[in-house]
Amino acid sequence: MHSQPVLRLFFASVAVASAIVLAGCDTESAVGVNGRHMQPLSERMVAELERRKMAKESPILVRLFKEESEFEVWKVDQSGRFALLKTYPICRWSGDLGPKMQQGDRQAPEGFYTIAPGQMNPNSNYYLAINTGFPNAYDQANGRTGQFLMIHGDCASAGCYAMTDEQIAEIYALAREAFFGGQKSFQVQAYPFRMTGANMARHRDSSHMAFWRMLKQGNDHFEVTRLEPKVDVCDRHYVFNAQSSGKFTPAERCPAYSVPQEISSAVRNKERRDDNETAHLVARGIGTVAHATGQGGMNATYLAALKANGGPGSDIHTASGTIPGHVHPPAEASPAFSTASLFSFTAPAPKPAPVQVASAVPGSAVVGSVKRETAEPRGSAGATTKRAPTAAPVSTAAADTKTAASNKNIKAKPQTTDLQKTASAETEAKPASTTTLLSGAAPTVATGTFGFR
Repeated sequence: MHSQPVLRLFFASVAVASAIVLAGCDTESAVGVNGRHMQPLSERMVAELERRKMAKESPILVRLFKEESEFEVWKVDQSGRFALLKTYPICRWSGDLGPKMQQGDRQAPEGFYTIAPGQMNPNSNYYLAINTGFPNAYDQANGRTGQFLMIHGDCASAGCYAMTDEQIAEIYALAREAFFGGQKSFQVQAYPFRMTGANMARHRDSSHMAFWRMLKQGNDHFEVTRLEPKVDVCDRHYVFNAQSSGKFTPAERCPAYSVPQEISSAVRNKERRDDNETAHLVARGIGTVAHATGQGGMNATYLAALKANGGPGSDIHTASGTIPGHVHPPAEASPAFSTASLFSFTAPAPKPAPVQVASAVPGSAVVGSVKRETAEPRGSAGATTKRAPTAAPVSTAAADTKTAASNKNIKAKPQTTDLQKTASAETEAKPASTTTLLSGAAPTVATGTFGFR
C-alpha cells in the first residue's frame, strides 16, 4: 500500500516528467507543470463527505451512462460499502450507444475498466485527463482497437467522456485522494444507459443487446452488493465475482468457477424482477428507440444552457461548470437520446410483433418464446458452478410472463436483505503498463485535434 508522501511525490514527478517529455514532440501545446492535478477538494465537497460519513481518502468507483449523459462517483462510507457521492452531468460524449469497435470510429467505450495512478494525466491540454485503459482484456480478446480514450475536461469529445474543467478538477482530486488513502486502482463501469427493465425494453431490438445484457450482469452484481465486482474475462466474455482454482484467460474457455451463493441469489432475484418489468412494458407496446445517430450526447442541463444563450459561440457558465464556446452540441432532434419516448406506448396496442432479444448468460431465459441455454451442473453447496456465457440471439413475443421466474439480466430495486441494504485529443488510450511511473500519462494534443480516433 502506498504511503501519502510517496504518492504525492509520484503525482508531482509525473507532471514534471510529462512536461519535459512532451515538450520535444509538441512544443506548441506542452504547458509545463500547472498545479491543476494538486488542487485541494473544495470546502463544499469536504463538507459533503463529512455529511455522508465518507473519509476523504476512502476508495471510489465510477459509473458512466451514455444515454442519460450522467457520471456517478461512488465512495466507501462508514458501512464499508459504496454509496453514491455525486452525479455529474456529462458535457459531451461522441459516437452512438454501443461499444467501441475499432480505431477511427470515434466511439466512447462501454465496459469495465481499471484506473491506476499511472493513468492519471496531470498535463493534459484538456485541462486534466484520466486514461480509461481502453482496450482492456475483453476488448483485446474481441479484436477491438483504439487509443487515447479519456475522461477529460474541455467539453469536447471524439471518443471520450468529456466533462467541464471544473468537474474534471473535482473528479481528479477525488481519485487522487483515494490513491493517497491506499486504493491501488478504481473501477470505471461504462454503460449505454441505466440498466433498468424499461431501458432494456426500449432498446430490445438493438444489435448490441447481447453485449448489454452481459454488462448488466456486472451492474447487478454491484447494485445488490454495493461492492466493486471482481471482473475477469474468459471465452471473450466478462464474468463477475467468479471464484476458481483455474486461470481466467481472455480468449480461452473459462475454467469451472462459482459465485458466492448470497450474491448469485440476490442477482438472480433482481434479474427476475427486471425481466418481469421488461416483459410487462413490451406487452403494453412500449416503443423502441432509434439507433446509430452518430451524434453522441450532451446532458440536458447543458443543452438547455446552450439553447437559452443562443447556442455555442461564447463561454456559458452553468451550475455544473463552464461550457466553452467551441463546443458543438448533438443535433437537437436526435431521437436516440430523447427521454420523451421512455413511456410512450403505441395506441391502440396490438399484439406485439416478435422482436429479437439476445442473451449472454448461461441458464438465462427471456420472456416469451425463448431458446434456453443449458445450465451447467452445480458445484458444492452454497455456490453455482458455471462456465463461460455464450451470446445467442433468441426470439420472443414478450407477452408470455410464465417463464419470468427463471429470467436473468435486467434492473429493479435491490433486495431488502442485509447484503442488499449495505448493498477529445485525449480520446483513446491503451491500458497503461504498471512498470513505470509515466505508464498512463497520455500525450498532450492540441485542443480540437482529434486525428483518427
